[in-house]
Amino acid sequence: MKDYNPASDLLQDRVILVTGAGDGIGRAVSLACAAHGATVVLLGKTISKLEAVYDAIEDAGGPTPAIYPMHLAGATPVDYDMLAQKLDENFGHLDGLLHNAADLPYLSRISDYDVETWMQVMQVNLNAPFLMTQACLPLLQKSADASIVFSSDAVAHHGKAYWGAYAASKAGAENLMQTLADELENSPVRVNSFDPGPTLTSLRRRIFPGENPETLKQPEAVVNDYLWLLGPDSQGSNGRSLRYETK
Repeated sequence: MKDYNPASDLLQDRVILVTGAGDGIGRAVSLACAAHGATVVLLGKTISKLEAVYDAIEDAGGPTPAIYPMHLAGATPVDYDMLAQKLDENFGHLDGLLHNAADLPYLSRISDYDVETWMQVMQVNLNAPFLMTQACLPLLQKSADASIVFSSDAVAHHGKAYWGAYAASKAGAENLMQTLADELENSPVRVNSFDPGPTLTSLRRRIFPGENPETLKQPEAVVNDYLWLLGPDSQGSNGRSLRYETK
């Protein structure tokens, strides 16, 4: 994906759902998808942030997006079924699903890890992608060319001390991606993951408050990688764990 240059109409007439769309990478990818022709469904827990992204897309002349507030930590299977129902009623299909939302409250030793926090992180980072994919899969299968993308992390492949539930959940999500890719191999739906690497996001700032922000890349630096994965140019790529390459 290095030096990838997406066509201006790459995502024309496509409907793409982005979780964690209110800020960071989710916001940047949502804006980029809309700029390349997609109708973006902005999903997140903070309505004011989603509204700001909505306004930015409209101001830029992109297709009118949709806002879907959802708090993944507390969402039930019924909530995901309702999401899929609303998507079906409004669009009739889904061409892309980006699992980007993530929770990482703090770093801690396993021996000290709060059980309730562990469950919450697992719910947002692993259970939510499972439930959402399961509910939305019939809509994705209505598309002639659909893509599911998981935002991943290096700790998904090699756990590190103190990363606890986040590392375990990301490893689980990586395996979920591979399982889905294998099951959907002969369908129009492809499934991949992408590790954006250290990026200036609110999650990163919370975990490394003393880090110099000037040493990190902006979320906009990774949008072309996500565009490649969500768009038709990645046809044939399935079950791959990709990562950001320094330009």
